[in-house]
Amino acid sequence: MRRREFLGVLGAAAAWPLAAWAQRTAMPVIGVLSPLSAEMAARNIEALRQGLRDLGYVEGRNVGFEFRYAEGNLERLPALAAELAALQPAVIVAGSAPGALAARNATRTIPIVIASVQDPMALGLAVSMARPGGNVTGFWAEGDDSLIGKRLELLKDAVPGTSRLGVFVDPSDASDVSTVKALPAAARALSLELRVIEVRSADEFEAAFAIAAREGVQGLYVSQNPFFFARRAQIAAMALRARLPAVDGYREFAVAGGLISYATSLPDFYRRFGGFVDKILKGANAGDLPIERATKFELIVNLKTAKALGLTVPESFLLRADEVIE
Repeated sequence: MRRREFLGVLGAAAAWPLAAWAQRTAMPVIGVLSPLSAEMAARNIEALRQGLRDLGYVEGRNVGFEFRYAEGNLERLPALAAELAALQPAVIVAGSAPGALAARNATRTIPIVIASVQDPMALGLAVSMARPGGNVTGFWAEGDDSLIGKRLELLKDAVPGTSRLGVFVDPSDASDVSTVKALPAAARALSLELRVIEVRSADEFEAAFAIAAREGVQGLYVSQNPFFFARRAQIAAMALRARLPAVDGYREFAVAGGLISYATSLPDFYRRFGGFVDKILKGANAGDLPIERATKFELIVNLKTAKALGLTVPESFLLRADEVIE
């Protein structure tokens, strides 16, 4: 082989890794900011992948992912959001209100798809639901502000005679601040007494349950913000030990041992994120895509927990449930 031909072949071979790298970096990358651990978020992440697969996106072929997990520590979200923004992904998926705020504070240009418990307009993430403006779109997971009262009502219906409830909230979370504001009206409508108990760290749970016992509460309403969601099994176990029936939002709480949950499905949101991502990758502006409200909610009752608490849940209530865990 002539020297010139040999160098040409050698140059072509050397170019292969560069070509492959160029193809990889040209692939749109989706940044995912989760308040949970990788293990806890696995079901949601798989739903996101499935939603994208349904639209023709195959990881490693025409789309890539960058994941950042806060491991239940919400204080880590701003730094993780900044890391993702520095990578300049095509889209950032932030499936919580604290994550949405952290992502929006990290970038005003990269499109962000969210599922927020609190009204995105109240959080300052959107100008309107129909035309959010800015770089944020996605879902309002509660759909409206009435679900707080609905959960209180459900616990009262499941445990007749309940008149005094404890409410676990994290005062550093914007969604919980909104929840606390909505509680008085909801309590009055149901003739309930509420005792708001603030919990800022896992170390404070023992003290929080001690306050609940001292105040004579007959049940618990637990915020569904990511801090409590990540510790749902611990809370459910402590509530059972304290003989307190507890209600939360997401299904995962009832599965972990809480008495009742009532909310929309998190995996369903993550699967539907794929539609927003697809539109953005095809050129749509996030601020032009309407924020969708949750319209379907599921009531889950853990009958095993009821029996362990010595409760007889009315049959009429069980018939209303979408799922009864036995």
